[in-house]
Amino acid sequence: MDHPAFFRNIARAASRQTRFLAPRFLAPLALAGALSLAGCDSGPKPGDPPLAGAELGGDFTLTDETGKTVHAADFAGRYTVFYFGYTFCPDVCPMDAANLMQGYHRFAHDHPDLAKRVVPLFVTIDPARDTPAVLATFTDAFGKELVGLTGTPAQIAAVAKEFAVYSEKRPAPKGTPPEAYLMDHSRAAYLMGPDGKPIALLPVEQSGQAVATELARWVH
Repeated sequence: MDHPAFFRNIARAASRQTRFLAPRFLAPLALAGALSLAGCDSGPKPGDPPLAGAELGGDFTLTDETGKTVHAADFAGRYTVFYFGYTFCPDVCPMDAANLMQGYHRFAHDHPDLAKRVVPLFVTIDPARDTPAVLATFTDAFGKELVGLTGTPAQIAAVAKEFAVYSEKRPAPKGTPPEAYLMDHSRAAYLMGPDGKPIALLPVEQSGQAVATELARWVH
């Protein structure tokens, strides 16, 4: 199967959906249990963003899909959306990426100036296979605005820890080559503010419209 063509077809199919039927949740760990809230508060106060006070995000060094080294400071002053996945994912990641970018494009249609302040990021948890070139092919299938990020295994592990992301390599299915392995991973799209602090989780498991609605709620 042609890898780029497969994801282009997935993107087109997902963009035509009016409802997203979530596939199986891959991570055995619930995201809620992974989020650590600062201080003694049990959660955000009324009116605060849902992830206010969550200990998520931080500095990082990664490589973008053009081969350029990037750091957290490169995105200062802009909203960012961090989604962690991998390009060889057979179902969840391409559907989530399609919903994310469909939502971003709807938001951009209604709020073009605000959309310029939002950078959607696809961070691989599979750096062994997801080279910059592979990431570029994948992200371009969903929109030129989606930026793919990879790095060394240590760099990916560090940024995954900053976002409480779980991932684990599973053996390749029986009868397939070793390089056809799959990755279990937690599923979340983090909207981060211009100050690098967490704001909310975008509902990429639902639909593009749900993502657009949430962006309009928090991006100002």
